[in-house]
Amino acid sequence: MATGSSDSSSELEALKNDLPAAVDEAAIKRMHVVAHALDEGARVPGTDFRIGIDPIVGILPGAGDTAAAAVSLYLVVESARLGVSQSTLLRMLANIGVDTVIGSVPVLGVVFDAFWKANKWNLKLALEDLADESGQSESGPEVVTID
Repeated sequence: MATGSSDSSSELEALKNDLPAAVDEAAIKRMHVVAHALDEGARVPGTDFRIGIDPIVGILPGAGDTAAAAVSLYLVVESARLGVSQSTLLRMLANIGVDTVIGSVPVLGVVFDAFWKANKWNLKLALEDLADESGQSESGPEVVTID
């Protein structure tokens, strides 16, 4: 599992480097902190596996998952503010929905929350969307001149 975590971390760093200069770096850092805390804040002793606050608060079925979902929505709101496309925002909401519904199942939900890293995925989706926007806007619209 260690390679998956480090590979995805380096992938997120590469995506951050592809963002246009106009993107609010402080917002990206805040989003990264929230996603990391919810999904990968602590290493499980004796392993390379990481868990976050989400599966821990998920021990309280329903209430814990609702609280984690409310915090997860921060990523969606911040992404919308940064200009992420509506289709990406809907995918992010779907990730949170799956996390909340399945995470609410007693016992199974806690295990699911430990592996379903919705916030990390949502951060990646937002960064990919913002990086794609920069690629499209750099070339700009084609200018046609009439002689």
